[in-house]
Amino acid sequence: MAKILIAEDERDIRDLVAFTLRFAGHEVFVATNGEEAVQLAPQVNPDLVLMDVRMPRMTGYEACKIMKATPDLRDIPVVFLSAKGQESEIQQGLDAGAEEYLLKPFAPDQLTNRVKAILGKFGK
Repeated sequence: MAKILIAEDERDIRDLVAFTLRFAGHEVFVATNGEEAVQLAPQVNPDLVLMDVRMPRMTGYEACKIMKATPDLRDIPVVFLSAKGQESEIQQGLDAGAEEYLLKPFAPDQLTNRVKAILGKFGK
């Protein structure tokens, strides 16, 4: 299956997302903030990045902008996971280069279905 990088500062959510995606057969890498995600992405070359918006050290928006400005990372789809569902937040995520914006909380099957659809869209 796919290599997926998760950037999430809340351990319980990070563990749940990682478990769900590993159970679905994906290879999962984890980062605890945006800065770690930016450092880890070139090393693992993920097929997809799932990223929280509000994290310490570097927000998901900042990390996404850096990834989209990096030639080797530019084409990797980024999906934001956030509890902030205001239209301005969603637009800010899309403007940063995200493929999609998923609202927390979400059911595990909803997550795996969205991941499968996004990966399919990118031929992964």
